[in-house]
Amino acid sequence: MASAANDAEKGRVENLTGNGGTRGSTDIEEYGPRSGDPVSYQRYPSHIANPGPMGLFSFASTTFILSMYNVGTRGISHPNVVVGMAIFAGLGGLTQFIAGMWEFPRGNVFGATAFASYGSFWMSYATIFIPGSGIMAAFNNPQELNNAVGIYLISWFMITVFFLLAVLRRNVAFTVLLSALSVALLLLAVAEWNGMEQLQKGGGVFGIITGLIAFYIGVSELLRAEPRAVARLPLGLLHT
Repeated sequence: MASAANDAEKGRVENLTGNGGTRGSTDIEEYGPRSGDPVSYQRYPSHIANPGPMGLFSFASTTFILSMYNVGTRGISHPNVVVGMAIFAGLGGLTQFIAGMWEFPRGNVFGATAFASYGSFWMSYATIFIPGSGIMAAFNNPQELNNAVGIYLISWFMITVFFLLAVLRRNVAFTVLLSALSVALLLLAVAEWNGMEQLQKGGGVFGIITGLIAFYIGVSELLRAEPRAVARLPLGLLHT
């Protein structure tokens, strides 16, 4: 979900600094759609700072808060307080979406797609609980609303599994993160359909785990960006 998972996109990129190429540029070799002949062109590296920590902290904090509500921490059973967090609040959906937009010029397709997608998820999820949206009021049957939310969550479970496929065998931290998130979304979706409180709490537990892992990755990315950081947190990068 950030630059650490970007190694898959660097396939034939070779830095030419000091090797006879244009200083600070990269030579990217691709193959023509018909002839198969290699085509080289110059691309200058982006000087945009890594937006990964910002997006990860946004994702982690919002997921952690909502998951704490889902397990009924301190008797809380209504998730409406997370609405502001999920939309704005300096974090949540909007910040994740912005992080995704900054990943595009950095050439990180995975980070851009994941941050923009989950930012949109949080903003759309929060909209459901805003009375002015009229979404919840449109359902006269509570079970119909639960079924609709369950379908909404199961679609994001599918999207998360697709993201998981992109990091398998490349990044241990993101593999664990997306695996935990997949389980959380699946349990919450099924809980909406059958009304089992145990499944909702189980989804909340996996959501808390997801949030903590995302915090860990965000701190790791933040420390990696600081040349004089006091410590480094491993992410389990695998190169195949």
